[in-house]
Amino acid sequence: MSTIQDLKYKFNNLDVFGKIIAINVVIFIVGLIFEALLRIDLFTYFELPSDVMDFLFQPWSIITYGFLHNGIFHVIFNMLFLYYLSRVTTNLFRSKMILNIYLLGIICGGLAFLAFNNLMPASFFSGKGILVGASAGVSALLLFVAAYMPNSEIRLFNAFNVKWKHIAMVFVGFDLIRMLSGLNQGGYVAHFGGYLLGYIYATQLTKGTDIGAGFERMMDRIVSWFKPKSNLKTVHKNKTKRTTSRKTKTGSEALSKQKKIDAILDKISKSGYESLTADEKAFLFKVGKD
Repeated sequence: MSTIQDLKYKFNNLDVFGKIIAINVVIFIVGLIFEALLRIDLFTYFELPSDVMDFLFQPWSIITYGFLHNGIFHVIFNMLFLYYLSRVTTNLFRSKMILNIYLLGIICGGLAFLAFNNLMPASFFSGKGILVGASAGVSALLLFVAAYMPNSEIRLFNAFNVKWKHIAMVFVGFDLIRMLSGLNQGGYVAHFGGYLLGYIYATQLTKGTDIGAGFERMMDRIVSWFKPKSNLKTVHKNKTKRTTSRKTKTGSEALSKQKKIDAILDKISKSGYESLTADEKAFLFKVGKD
């Protein structure tokens, strides 16, 4: 197997967030090479401009800016944080739902950046320029976890436990201070766009409403445009009774599984992840793989 085939095989076996991280890293490296050798900013038209009129000529940048980074520490921090948060969340929720939160966080962060640049007085907001980075999506995931299960804990440095809500408070507090200090205001405004999306998503989900369902259907439709069409015809036999019975059984099993997931999530929210039994942890791991 050639090196390229080996890399392609490994990429295809990554989960969705593993692929996103790999794409971010590759784009960053390619951008560095072109800038160093040819002095060309290869991704200019994928960065989010601060002027709304410029944005209208490159509307795709409301998402593509989240795959670009302006420094080695910028990309490393965002990708490490995304890796950890994606592992925590995809073990408890559907991967597609977590992807919705991440992408919607990027979009909301971009919209917040555009709104402040074009609506706030220049004396108050100095965020002119361009916006790049996955921080808004990462911020959305962080606030989602902190709002949905605030009392769940993680173990830091293998020394002490910290609640997610306290971690979120620290990040939000530091971002607020840095934004008000005038340093990179546009970037921190985007963070707060992501924070807001993550918080609203979590609070609505606790009420039984998935606000990203419509966005997920739209993304599924867009992805279907690029899938190869099959010319094979499907022949259906008359198995109405068997099909109805199978659907009823499947629906009952799905409802039972969801009730068990909800009960475990309630337990995590009240007592933390470590309070789960071995069977409950194994069940969550299995659900995360489905």
